[in-house]
Amino acid sequence: MKPALCLLLAAASLSAQWLGHPTPGLPRTADGKPNLSAPAPRAADGHPDLSGLWGMNSGPYSNIATDLKPEDIQPWADALFKKRAPELGRGDPANISCLPQGPRANLFGPLMEKFIQTPGILVILIEDLSYRQVYLDGRKLADDPEPSFMGYSVGHWDGDTLVVDSNGYKDRTWLDMPGHPHSEALHVTERFHRADFGHMEIAETIDDPKVFNKKFTITIKAELVPDTEMLEYVCAENEKDGGHLVGTAGDNKLPAVKVAPEVLTKYTGAYGFSYPENPTVAVISHVTIKDGQLFLDTEGKGATPMVPVSETAFFAGPDRVDFVLNAKGEVTHFTTAFAEGDLKSFRIPDRK
Repeated sequence: MKPALCLLLAAASLSAQWLGHPTPGLPRTADGKPNLSAPAPRAADGHPDLSGLWGMNSGPYSNIATDLKPEDIQPWADALFKKRAPELGRGDPANISCLPQGPRANLFGPLMEKFIQTPGILVILIEDLSYRQVYLDGRKLADDPEPSFMGYSVGHWDGDTLVVDSNGYKDRTWLDMPGHPHSEALHVTERFHRADFGHMEIAETIDDPKVFNKKFTITIKAELVPDTEMLEYVCAENEKDGGHLVGTAGDNKLPAVKVAPEVLTKYTGAYGFSYPENPTVAVISHVTIKDGQLFLDTEGKGATPMVPVSETAFFAGPDRVDFVLNAKGEVTHFTTAFAEGDLKSFRIPDRK
């Protein structure tokens, strides 16, 4: 059972990578290790070459509206989101019906993406056997395309940044993991910038006037995954089983208790986890304390109060967090409870 956000439901899947296959053309240090800070490669036409196998670090944006105010989301869409979010993805069409991820593909952290760039097209292959085609041949987006799961994309270069416009998405898919909806009026603009050989930023602007009252932009960080290849990630259709998945986040929530400040203090620090399907990309959380209250902050996206229900168990919003100690009483990691198993975030040693 894999502790990944994509596996909140009982959707059987397989994901793995080739081992020990050196990436051709990858710059290396004197000891043979990948040099991900080397200059970004360029294609024959002089533009940056985005080709490579990339892992997406979208940890803070599992909720795409995390930076929005309540008035920025239309009431019907906010109500639908609030219904879906506590259900731990029980109705997610990608998990239950094995449909493609749709416009949230860049946000689906566990799955790696292979970029293949030519002068006329950028092809993006995703481990779940879906794909994107970004046309670089000067064509324009259709005004009213036949909706598709992955949409239609065209791109052009703005200096060293590839600007991609996409539309024509089916509205069956979700916009993020907790379940924000989107309409078929959705327009996504992405700005791909490869900063060096191993790092790329994607500034993604969401424009859906039927769901949101303003445009907004999030930034996703991608890291090159060296010396391996992706293997297929297969979802076994579980639509008939979806009705048997019950319960919501926060069920059986215990009453709050008081915990001594000296106990709370030993939980403070940095913690990190990596999806087993993509171990090169870490998601970092910080546990802090203020006025006798613990707070959980993932990737700098806002501190959530942690309410203790025992000396080691807390609720951060709807999520249950349990700290785990070794025989010496030292905190080794915390777990976050999900429908298919616990996600473990291991403590990062303090750097003196």
